[in-house]
Amino acid sequence: MASMSSSSAASKKQAIFITCLIILWYSTNIGVLLLNKFLLSNYGFAYPIFLTMCHMSACAVLSYISIMFLKIVPIQRIKSRSQFLRIATLSIVFCGSVVGGNISLRYLPVSFNQAVGATTPFFTALFAYFMTLKKEAWITYACLVPVVAGVVIASGGEPSFHLYGFIMCISATAARAFKSVLQGVLLSNEGEKLNSMNLMLYMSPIAVVVLLPAALVMEPNVLEVVVSLGMEHKYMWILLLINSTMAYGANLCNFLVTKHTSALTLQVLGNAKGAVAVVISILIFRNPVTFIGIAGYTMTVMGVVAYGESKRRAK
Repeated sequence: MASMSSSSAASKKQAIFITCLIILWYSTNIGVLLLNKFLLSNYGFAYPIFLTMCHMSACAVLSYISIMFLKIVPIQRIKSRSQFLRIATLSIVFCGSVVGGNISLRYLPVSFNQAVGATTPFFTALFAYFMTLKKEAWITYACLVPVVAGVVIASGGEPSFHLYGFIMCISATAARAFKSVLQGVLLSNEGEKLNSMNLMLYMSPIAVVVLLPAALVMEPNVLEVVVSLGMEHKYMWILLLINSTMAYGANLCNFLVTKHTSALTLQVLGNAKGAVAVVISILIFRNPVTFIGIAGYTMTVMGVVAYGESKRRAK
């Protein structure tokens, strides 16, 4: 009886831990998204490249502390020059996806941004086919039709539609999918595989080195404007610090949720997270939505769910 009681208590603790972890994962992911939108659209902080650089700087510092001092995961060393070049390539693609996403938030509401972002499986399947010749079952590809059709419908019903913002959002979504496929190709060697935390440790400093000159060239007055805004709005520095820390927290929570739950659970939670982000953003930013837009987004999410289920059954 004592053994059963002990086992029950342990499973209850594990359930509470995973629940708290999921709540933290939702909070950091949605929090960084909403703060990005707030800083870029409501605060006059129109510097998405510099904002991404702040995120990557925080990820570089906090990844080092987490792995080298807190020992959250064991350190995995880079074993060759070719492996380093592969990681650098991934870092540049990752930079492109984050910068594109941040630029799109200047012009698009979070709700529409999330609707477009939900098409990631479409681009992943596309890149996987062209880069690795990996084919899925016909039913899996059929599930991608409502994914794309939903975004087309949502675009037509979006009152705040902005063509440039839409192009940047699609580009960011495609880059994110390309990075995931590229990661599988470049780090396919068992001896060179890195977990997401070690990959972030090496990718972040490379990203900062790439983004700093890009910010100075493409956003030339960024430093003086940021200092000026910081003096005018006393809480801006705190928001920027919280925002950058959340960016790392989102990556850390994603790793921990992946570790403590199944891939299917993660996928279901991810789909739900997008819907939660949409609802919260509409409540906070009061951006207008239409029935057509909601119907389009719902169709996309249902297509993503069907796509995930068909892949699971195929396996």
